[in-house]
Amino acid sequence: MRVKRLAFVAAFGLLAAGCGGSDAGNEAEEEESAAPTVAEEVSFPEGSTMAELNEAGALSVGTKYDQPGFGLLNPTTDTPEGFDVEIAYLIAAALGIPEDGVTFTESVSANREPFIQNDSVDIVVATYTINDTRKELVSFAGPYYVAGQDIMVAAGNPEGITGPDDLAGKTVCSVEGSTPAETIRTTYPEVNLVTTDVYSKCADQLKNGEVVAVTTDNVILTAFVATDPESFELVGNPFTEEPYGIGLALDDDDFRDFINDVLEDAYESGAWAEAYDNTVGAITGTEAPEPPSVDRYTS
Repeated sequence: MRVKRLAFVAAFGLLAAGCGGSDAGNEAEEEESAAPTVAEEVSFPEGSTMAELNEAGALSVGTKYDQPGFGLLNPTTDTPEGFDVEIAYLIAAALGIPEDGVTFTESVSANREPFIQNDSVDIVVATYTINDTRKELVSFAGPYYVAGQDIMVAAGNPEGITGPDDLAGKTVCSVEGSTPAETIRTTYPEVNLVTTDVYSKCADQLKNGEVVAVTTDNVILTAFVATDPESFELVGNPFTEEPYGIGLALDDDDFRDFINDVLEDAYESGAWAEAYDNTVGAITGTEAPEPPSVDRYTS
């Protein structure tokens, strides 16, 4: 993996400062791992997406810029860092594309499908839950990680929230276009749901007392709690399963199969676990879980 732990945690520490938080990055020691080996003399079927990207020497990726551990913009380098970013670099390397051939575009939850459909990006790696509704619009490789929707509350949990049923009648924040927001709307309609475009704004609303909770995937919330444990607390009671996939153009079966092969190779080689340890694990103190099995569905 390319990530410098010091650089990543330092960027995370700047986010913490912005949230009024901790000195998470101050005591970090520099640790740098080798970049993914860029494939040489690769050959792809003529006319395939893989061949076109290899010939261009470039891969454009949609990812998030405000999610610690997965996609967080480093203000010093103006480049996002995190687990999703490292997954993108693995795919690029297998295509024969070096890191400097990868460009990133900020992709919030609501614009992921449009970005793929209008060719703004080649792939989206952005805590992107695979579901049947989205499969009608784009194709997915993966999953490469499985999260679960949870709830973040103010430290001390003053409302005594233990799960989604306790949110009835309460004002809760999530992100528009996300699976967690849709789950609250459809399964827990008595919740007063407010939405923003990014989760950092939800965290600000919780800290300011404008909402009593934020709901999204547990691994995202865990990183926000690590940012500012004096302000936030995780309920720790996941109530959904959220498999993260790599979004790509609908019905591009060959490209999807190629990315699935890259993921499985990374599982076997340990590169996937290393990417997790140097990003999500570096913030949350958790070890890489067992990787999920990819879904070899056909469009």
